[in-house]
Amino acid sequence: MSITLLLLFLALTVIGVPLAVALGMASALTLVAFTDIPLNLVAQSMFSSMNNFIMVAVPLFVLAGMLMDEGGVAEKIFDFANALVGWAPGGLGQVTIVSSVIFAGMSGSSVADVASVGAISIGAMRRNGYPITYATGLSLITSTLATIVPPSILMVVAGSVANESIGRVLMGGVVPGLIIALSFMVYNHVYCSRHGIGKRIAFDWHNLVTSSLRAIPALLVPVILMGGIVLGYFTPTEAAGIAVIYTIAIALLVYRSITWTKLPGLFFRTAKLTGTILFIAVTAKVAGWIFEYDGLPVRVATLLTNVTTSPLMTMLLIFGFLILVGMFMDATAAIFILVPILLPTVKTAGIDPVYFLVMMVITLALGLITPPVGVCLYAASNLTGLSLEDVTRHTLVWIAIMVLAILLLIFFPSLVLTPLSWLGM
Repeated sequence: MSITLLLLFLALTVIGVPLAVALGMASALTLVAFTDIPLNLVAQSMFSSMNNFIMVAVPLFVLAGMLMDEGGVAEKIFDFANALVGWAPGGLGQVTIVSSVIFAGMSGSSVADVASVGAISIGAMRRNGYPITYATGLSLITSTLATIVPPSILMVVAGSVANESIGRVLMGGVVPGLIIALSFMVYNHVYCSRHGIGKRIAFDWHNLVTSSLRAIPALLVPVILMGGIVLGYFTPTEAAGIAVIYTIAIALLVYRSITWTKLPGLFFRTAKLTGTILFIAVTAKVAGWIFEYDGLPVRVATLLTNVTTSPLMTMLLIFGFLILVGMFMDATAAIFILVPILLPTVKTAGIDPVYFLVMMVITLALGLITPPVGVCLYAASNLTGLSLEDVTRHTLVWIAIMVLAILLLIFFPSLVLTPLSWLGM
Protein backbone atom coordinates (compact mmCIF):
# COMPACT_ATOMS: atom_id res chain seq x y z
CA MET A 1 0.00 0.00 0.00
CA SER A 2 2.80 2.42 0.89
CA ILE A 3 4.63 1.66 -2.36
CA THR A 4 1.45 2.24 -4.38
CA LEU A 5 0.93 5.63 -2.72
CA LEU A 6 4.52 6.66 -3.42
CA LEU A 7 4.36 5.56 -7.07
CA LEU A 8 1.06 7.38 -7.62
CA PHE A 9 2.42 10.51 -5.96
CA LEU A 10 5.61 10.46 -8.06
CA ALA A 11 3.66 9.86 -11.28
CA LEU A 12 1.28 12.75 -10.58
CA THR A 13 4.16 15.05 -9.64
CA VAL A 14 6.09 14.21 -12.81
CA ILE A 15 3.15 15.17 -15.04
CA GLY A 16 2.91 18.56 -13.31
CA VAL A 17 0.12 18.09 -10.76
CA PRO A 18 0.61 20.51 -7.81
CA LEU A 19 2.15 18.91 -4.72
CA ALA A 20 -0.88 19.11 -2.41
CA VAL A 21 -3.28 17.87 -5.10
CA ALA A 22 -0.90 15.02 -5.99
CA LEU A 23 -0.66 13.95 -2.34
CA GLY A 24 -4.43 14.14 -1.90
CA MET A 25 -5.24 12.22 -5.09
CA ALA A 26 -2.61 9.55 -4.42
CA SER A 27 -3.86 9.08 -0.86
CA ALA A 28 -7.53 8.91 -1.90
CA LEU A 29 -6.87 6.39 -4.70
CA THR A 30 -4.77 4.24 -2.35
CA LEU A 31 -7.49 4.23 0.31
CA VAL A 32 -10.18 3.29 -2.23
CA ALA A 33 -8.05 0.50 -3.70
CA PHE A 34 -6.75 -1.09 -0.49
CA THR A 35 -9.20 -0.26 2.33
CA ASP A 36 -12.91 0.02 3.09
CA ILE A 37 -12.48 3.32 4.96
CA PRO A 38 -15.14 5.86 3.88
CA LEU A 39 -13.60 8.98 2.36
CA ASN A 40 -15.85 11.21 4.48
CA LEU A 41 -13.92 9.98 7.52
CA VAL A 42 -10.73 11.06 5.78
CA ALA A 43 -12.19 14.55 5.30
CA GLN A 44 -13.10 14.68 8.99
CA SER A 45 -9.58 13.58 9.90
CA MET A 46 -8.10 16.31 7.69
CA PHE A 47 -10.22 18.94 9.42
CA SER A 48 -9.52 17.70 12.96
CA SER A 49 -5.76 17.61 12.32
CA MET A 50 -5.77 21.36 11.68
CA ASN A 51 -8.47 22.23 14.22
CA ASN A 52 -6.17 22.81 17.19
CA PHE A 53 -4.89 25.81 19.10
CA ILE A 54 -1.24 25.25 18.22
CA MET A 55 -1.81 25.51 14.45
CA VAL A 56 -3.37 28.96 14.92
CA ALA A 57 0.23 30.17 15.31
CA VAL A 58 0.93 29.45 11.63
CA PRO A 59 -1.25 32.19 10.04
CA LEU A 60 -0.33 34.59 12.83
CA PHE A 61 3.42 34.20 12.27
CA VAL A 62 2.85 34.43 8.50
CA LEU A 63 0.97 37.71 9.03
CA ALA A 64 3.68 39.04 11.37
CA GLY A 65 6.30 38.31 8.71
CA MET A 66 4.29 40.08 6.02
CA LEU A 67 3.78 43.10 8.26
CA MET A 68 7.54 43.24 8.88
CA ASP A 69 8.23 43.05 5.16
CA GLU A 70 5.61 45.61 4.13
CA GLY A 71 6.36 47.90 7.08
CA GLY A 72 9.95 48.61 6.08
CA VAL A 73 11.31 46.92 9.20
CA ALA A 74 14.02 45.17 7.18
CA GLU A 75 15.54 48.55 6.25
CA LYS A 76 15.80 49.59 9.91
CA ILE A 77 17.40 46.26 10.78
CA PHE A 78 19.85 46.50 7.88
CA ASP A 79 20.91 50.03 8.89
CA PHE A 80 21.44 48.87 12.49
CA ALA A 81 23.47 45.83 11.41
CA ASN A 82 25.52 48.00 9.04
CA ALA A 83 26.44 50.35 11.89
CA LEU A 84 27.23 47.37 14.12
CA VAL A 85 29.43 45.19 11.86
CA GLY A 86 29.69 47.04 8.53
CA TRP A 87 33.19 48.29 9.39
CA ALA A 88 34.66 44.74 9.47
CA PRO A 89 36.32 43.03 6.47
CA GLY A 90 33.56 41.77 4.21
CA GLY A 91 31.37 44.24 6.06
CA LEU A 92 28.22 44.13 3.95
CA GLY A 93 28.39 40.34 3.90
CA GLN A 94 28.47 40.35 7.71
CA VAL A 95 25.64 42.89 7.70
CA THR A 96 23.55 40.55 5.54
CA ILE A 97 24.10 37.65 7.93
CA VAL A 98 23.35 39.66 11.08
CA SER A 99 20.28 41.22 9.44
CA SER A 100 18.96 37.79 8.49
CA VAL A 101 19.42 36.48 12.04
CA ILE A 102 17.50 39.43 13.48
CA PHE A 103 14.79 39.32 10.81
CA ALA A 104 14.49 35.55 11.33
CA GLY A 105 13.63 36.27 14.96
CA MET A 106 10.60 38.22 13.75
CA SER A 107 9.23 36.60 10.61
CA GLY A 108 9.81 32.83 10.71
CA SER A 109 9.72 32.77 6.90
CA SER A 110 12.71 32.16 4.62
CA VAL A 111 10.90 33.47 1.54
CA ALA A 112 10.13 36.72 3.38
CA ASP A 113 13.82 36.99 4.29
CA VAL A 114 14.90 36.69 0.64
CA ALA A 115 12.28 39.20 -0.49
CA SER A 116 13.09 41.81 2.16
CA VAL A 117 16.61 41.52 3.58
CA GLY A 118 17.85 39.89 0.37
CA ALA A 119 16.52 42.67 -1.84
CA ILE A 120 18.22 45.33 0.29
CA SER A 121 21.53 43.51 0.86
CA ILE A 122 22.08 42.36 -2.72
CA GLY A 123 21.64 45.91 -4.02
CA ALA A 124 23.94 47.33 -1.35
CA MET A 125 26.65 44.73 -2.00
CA ARG A 126 26.54 45.30 -5.76
CA ARG A 127 27.04 49.03 -5.26
CA ASN A 128 29.95 48.24 -2.94
CA GLY A 129 31.88 46.11 -5.43
CA TYR A 130 30.70 42.60 -4.46
CA PRO A 131 30.14 40.18 -7.36
CA ILE A 132 26.41 39.73 -7.94
CA THR A 133 26.80 35.96 -7.78
CA TYR A 134 28.52 36.12 -4.38
CA ALA A 135 25.91 38.53 -3.01
CA THR A 136 23.07 36.34 -4.25
CA GLY A 137 24.56 33.13 -2.84
CA LEU A 138 25.12 34.74 0.55
CA SER A 139 21.62 36.25 0.71
CA LEU A 140 20.11 32.94 -0.33
CA ILE A 141 21.90 30.82 2.27
CA THR A 142 21.17 33.26 5.10
CA SER A 143 17.45 33.01 4.31
CA THR A 144 17.53 29.48 5.76
CA LEU A 145 18.10 31.00 9.20
CA ALA A 146 14.43 32.09 9.28
CA THR A 147 13.49 28.40 9.23
CA ILE A 148 15.79 27.67 12.18
CA VAL A 149 15.62 30.65 14.54
CA PRO A 150 12.34 31.14 16.46
CA PRO A 151 9.59 31.91 15.60
CA SER A 152 10.16 29.36 12.81
CA ILE A 153 6.85 28.25 11.29
CA LEU A 154 8.30 24.81 10.49
CA MET A 155 9.40 24.34 14.10
CA VAL A 156 5.81 25.02 15.21
CA VAL A 157 4.50 22.49 12.67
CA ALA A 158 7.08 19.86 13.68
CA GLY A 159 6.33 20.21 17.38
CA SER A 160 2.59 19.99 16.71
CA VAL A 161 2.88 16.84 14.59
CA ALA A 162 5.09 15.12 17.18
CA ASN A 163 3.02 16.32 20.17
CA GLU A 164 6.14 17.80 21.74
CA SER A 165 6.52 21.11 23.58
CA ILE A 166 6.40 23.86 20.94
CA GLY A 167 8.38 26.13 23.25
CA ARG A 168 11.22 23.58 23.56
CA VAL A 169 11.30 22.96 19.82
CA LEU A 170 11.35 26.68 19.03
CA MET A 171 14.06 27.51 21.56
CA GLY A 172 16.04 24.47 20.41
CA GLY A 173 16.73 26.34 17.18
CA VAL A 174 18.45 29.33 18.81
CA VAL A 175 21.96 27.94 19.36
CA PRO A 176 22.07 25.98 16.05
CA GLY A 177 20.96 29.14 14.23
CA LEU A 178 23.73 31.17 15.86
CA ILE A 179 26.35 28.48 15.15
CA ILE A 180 25.36 28.31 11.48
CA ALA A 181 25.32 32.12 11.21
CA LEU A 182 28.77 32.31 12.83
CA SER A 183 30.14 29.76 10.36
CA PHE A 184 28.84 31.93 7.50
CA MET A 185 30.49 35.00 9.04
CA VAL A 186 33.85 33.24 9.37
CA TYR A 187 33.85 32.15 5.72
CA ASN A 188 32.69 35.58 4.53
CA HIS A 189 35.50 37.25 6.52
CA VAL A 190 38.16 34.93 5.10
CA TYR A 191 36.88 35.11 1.51
CA CYS A 192 36.48 38.89 1.38
CA SER A 193 39.83 39.51 3.11
CA ARG A 194 41.64 37.20 0.71
CA HIS A 195 40.06 38.67 -2.43
CA GLY A 196 39.90 42.29 -1.28
CA ILE A 197 36.15 42.49 -1.82
CA GLY A 198 34.15 45.42 -0.48
CA LYS A 199 35.04 48.90 0.70
CA ARG A 200 35.98 49.34 4.36
CA ILE A 201 34.16 51.99 6.38
CA ALA A 202 35.15 53.49 9.72
CA PHE A 203 33.29 52.50 12.87
CA ASP A 204 30.97 55.34 13.89
CA TRP A 205 29.55 55.40 17.42
CA HIS A 206 27.09 58.16 16.55
CA ASN A 207 25.73 56.18 13.61
CA LEU A 208 25.41 53.06 15.79
CA VAL A 209 23.47 54.91 18.48
CA THR A 210 21.20 56.63 15.95
CA SER A 211 20.43 53.45 13.99
CA SER A 212 19.93 51.51 17.25
CA LEU A 213 17.32 54.00 18.45
CA ARG A 214 15.47 53.74 15.13
CA ALA A 215 15.62 49.93 15.23
CA ILE A 216 14.70 49.42 18.91
CA PRO A 217 10.94 48.99 18.30
CA ALA A 218 11.68 46.26 15.74
CA LEU A 219 14.47 44.66 17.80
CA LEU A 220 12.06 44.22 20.70
CA VAL A 221 9.96 41.73 18.71
CA PRO A 222 12.26 38.68 19.15
CA VAL A 223 13.00 39.74 22.74
CA ILE A 224 9.29 39.79 23.59
CA LEU A 225 8.61 36.53 21.76
CA MET A 226 11.47 34.45 23.14
CA GLY A 227 11.43 36.05 26.57
CA GLY A 228 7.70 35.47 26.99
CA ILE A 229 7.90 31.85 25.86
CA VAL A 230 10.94 31.01 28.01
CA LEU A 231 9.53 32.70 31.12
CA GLY A 232 6.16 31.05 30.60
CA TYR A 233 4.14 34.25 30.27
CA PHE A 234 2.45 33.01 27.11
CA THR A 235 2.30 30.04 24.76
CA PRO A 236 3.84 30.12 21.26
CA THR A 237 0.38 30.67 19.76
CA GLU A 238 -0.29 33.58 22.11
CA ALA A 239 3.20 34.88 21.28
CA ALA A 240 2.24 34.87 17.59
CA GLY A 241 -0.84 36.95 18.35
CA ILE A 242 1.19 39.40 20.42
CA ALA A 243 3.73 39.65 17.58
CA VAL A 244 0.97 40.59 15.12
CA ILE A 245 -0.54 43.26 17.40
CA TYR A 246 2.88 44.71 18.27
CA THR A 247 4.01 44.73 14.63
CA ILE A 248 0.84 46.48 13.48
CA ALA A 249 1.34 49.06 16.24
CA ILE A 250 4.95 49.91 15.34
CA ALA A 251 4.28 49.87 11.58
CA LEU A 252 1.26 52.19 11.92
CA LEU A 253 2.25 54.42 14.82
CA VAL A 254 6.05 54.39 15.11
CA TYR A 255 7.46 53.92 11.61
CA ARG A 256 4.26 55.02 9.84
CA SER A 257 5.28 52.77 6.97
CA ILE A 258 1.84 51.28 6.34
CA THR A 259 -1.68 52.66 6.52
CA TRP A 260 -4.98 51.15 7.64
CA THR A 261 -6.01 50.79 4.00
CA LYS A 262 -3.11 48.38 3.35
CA LEU A 263 -4.13 45.96 6.10
CA PRO A 264 -6.97 44.19 4.21
CA GLY A 265 -4.55 43.39 1.39
CA LEU A 266 -2.03 41.97 3.86
CA PHE A 267 -4.76 39.89 5.50
CA PHE A 268 -5.76 38.50 2.10
CA ARG A 269 -2.15 37.61 1.22
CA THR A 270 -1.79 35.95 4.61
CA ALA A 271 -4.94 33.88 4.06
CA LYS A 272 -3.72 32.86 0.60
CA LEU A 273 -0.28 31.75 1.81
CA THR A 274 -1.71 30.06 4.92
CA GLY A 275 -4.20 28.19 2.74
CA THR A 276 -1.33 26.91 0.60
CA ILE A 277 0.65 25.77 3.66
CA LEU A 278 -2.32 24.07 5.33
CA PHE A 279 -3.55 22.43 2.11
CA ILE A 280 -0.16 20.76 1.80
CA ALA A 281 -0.26 19.92 5.52
CA VAL A 282 -3.67 18.20 5.53
CA THR A 283 -3.00 16.08 2.44
CA ALA A 284 0.41 15.12 3.82
CA LYS A 285 -1.28 14.21 7.10
CA VAL A 286 -3.51 11.72 5.27
CA ALA A 287 -0.52 10.25 3.43
CA GLY A 288 1.32 9.92 6.75
CA TRP A 289 -1.68 8.17 8.29
CA ILE A 290 -1.71 5.65 5.41
CA PHE A 291 1.97 4.91 5.98
CA GLU A 292 1.24 4.32 9.68
CA TYR A 293 -1.79 2.13 8.85
CA ASP A 294 0.45 0.06 6.56
CA GLY A 295 2.98 -0.44 9.37
CA LEU A 296 5.77 1.53 7.69
CA PRO A 297 7.11 3.12 10.93
CA VAL A 298 7.63 -0.33 12.46
CA ARG A 299 9.37 -1.62 9.34
CA VAL A 300 11.65 1.44 9.17
CA ALA A 301 12.49 1.12 12.88
CA THR A 302 13.29 -2.57 12.45
CA LEU A 303 15.44 -1.88 9.38
CA LEU A 304 17.48 0.87 11.04
CA THR A 305 17.84 -1.14 14.25
CA ASN A 306 19.25 -4.04 12.23
CA VAL A 307 21.73 -1.66 10.59
CA THR A 308 22.85 0.15 13.76
CA THR A 309 21.83 0.80 17.36
CA SER A 310 24.13 3.81 17.69
CA PRO A 311 22.30 7.14 18.16
CA LEU A 312 25.06 8.89 16.19
CA MET A 313 24.86 6.53 13.21
CA THR A 314 21.06 6.67 13.30
CA MET A 315 21.14 10.48 13.10
CA LEU A 316 23.71 10.40 10.29
CA LEU A 317 21.57 7.99 8.25
CA ILE A 318 18.46 10.10 8.84
CA PHE A 319 20.42 13.26 7.96
CA GLY A 320 21.46 11.84 4.59
CA PHE A 321 17.92 10.68 3.90
CA LEU A 322 16.40 14.06 4.79
CA ILE A 323 18.78 15.94 2.49
CA LEU A 324 17.47 13.89 -0.44
CA VAL A 325 13.85 14.29 0.67
CA GLY A 326 14.25 18.06 1.07
CA MET A 327 15.43 18.39 -2.52
CA PHE A 328 12.24 16.88 -3.92
CA MET A 329 9.49 17.53 -1.36
CA ASP A 330 8.06 20.58 0.37
CA ALA A 331 9.34 20.78 3.95
CA THR A 332 5.85 21.02 5.47
CA ALA A 333 4.72 17.87 3.67
CA ALA A 334 7.93 16.08 4.62
CA ILE A 335 7.37 16.86 8.30
CA PHE A 336 3.76 15.61 8.31
CA ILE A 337 4.70 12.41 6.48
CA LEU A 338 8.08 11.55 7.99
CA VAL A 339 7.77 12.54 11.67
CA PRO A 340 5.31 9.70 12.44
CA ILE A 341 7.51 7.29 10.47
CA LEU A 342 10.89 8.26 11.96
CA LEU A 343 9.92 9.18 15.53
CA PRO A 344 9.60 5.56 16.79
CA THR A 345 13.07 4.81 15.41
CA VAL A 346 14.48 7.91 17.06
CA LYS A 347 13.00 7.02 20.44
CA THR A 348 14.21 3.42 20.15
CA ALA A 349 17.75 4.72 19.52
CA GLY A 350 17.57 6.86 22.68
CA ILE A 351 17.60 10.19 20.82
CA ASP A 352 15.77 13.13 22.39
CA PRO A 353 12.64 13.79 20.25
CA VAL A 354 13.00 17.58 20.48
CA TYR A 355 16.63 17.36 19.35
CA PHE A 356 15.54 15.18 16.43
CA LEU A 357 12.79 17.63 15.41
CA VAL A 358 15.19 20.58 15.52
CA MET A 359 17.75 18.74 13.40
CA MET A 360 15.06 17.60 10.99
CA VAL A 361 13.85 21.16 10.37
CA ILE A 362 17.43 22.43 9.97
CA THR A 363 18.22 19.71 7.42
CA LEU A 364 15.00 20.25 5.48
CA ALA A 365 15.86 23.96 5.33
CA LEU A 366 18.54 23.02 2.79
CA GLY A 367 15.72 21.99 0.46
CA LEU A 368 14.56 25.62 0.31
CA ILE A 369 17.72 26.59 -1.59
CA THR A 370 18.35 23.51 -3.74
CA PRO A 371 16.73 22.52 -7.04
CA PRO A 372 14.30 21.35 -8.22
CA VAL A 373 11.73 22.62 -5.66
CA GLY A 374 13.71 25.21 -3.66
CA VAL A 375 11.27 28.12 -3.35
CA CYS A 376 13.94 30.51 -2.07
CA LEU A 377 16.17 29.57 -5.00
CA TYR A 378 13.48 30.69 -7.45
CA ALA A 379 12.85 33.86 -5.42
CA ALA A 380 16.55 34.78 -5.54
CA SER A 381 16.72 34.07 -9.27
CA ASN A 382 13.71 36.31 -9.94
CA LEU A 383 15.14 39.02 -7.70
CA THR A 384 18.53 39.22 -9.43
CA GLY A 385 17.79 38.04 -12.96
CA LEU A 386 20.44 35.32 -12.67
CA SER A 387 19.70 31.87 -14.05
CA LEU A 388 18.88 29.05 -11.64
CA GLU A 389 22.12 27.34 -12.68
CA ASP A 390 24.23 30.40 -11.76
CA VAL A 391 22.48 30.88 -8.43
CA THR A 392 22.81 27.18 -7.56
CA ARG A 393 26.49 27.01 -8.55
CA HIS A 394 27.44 29.99 -6.39
CA THR A 395 25.44 28.69 -3.43
CA LEU A 396 27.19 25.30 -3.28
CA VAL A 397 30.07 26.48 -1.08
CA TRP A 398 27.58 27.97 1.39
CA ILE A 399 25.59 24.73 1.40
CA ALA A 400 28.81 22.83 2.18
CA ILE A 401 29.48 25.17 5.12
CA MET A 402 25.94 24.64 6.43
CA VAL A 403 26.29 20.85 6.09
CA LEU A 404 29.50 20.97 8.15
CA ALA A 405 27.70 23.02 10.82
CA ILE A 406 24.86 20.47 10.88
CA LEU A 407 27.36 17.62 11.25
CA LEU A 408 28.87 19.47 14.22
CA LEU A 409 25.41 19.57 15.82
CA ILE A 410 24.90 15.85 15.09
CA PHE A 411 28.22 14.89 16.70
CA PHE A 412 27.55 17.17 19.69
CA PRO A 413 23.82 17.05 20.58
CA SER A 414 24.56 18.90 23.81
CA LEU A 415 24.91 22.10 21.75
CA VAL A 416 21.14 21.90 21.27
CA LEU A 417 19.99 20.25 24.50
CA THR A 418 22.22 21.85 27.16
CA PRO A 419 20.93 25.42 26.59
CA LEU A 420 17.38 24.07 26.95
CA SER A 421 18.25 22.57 30.33
CA TRP A 422 19.82 25.89 31.38
CA LEU A 423 16.51 27.56 30.53
CA GLY A 424 14.63 24.95 32.56
CA MET A 425 12.82 23.65 29.48
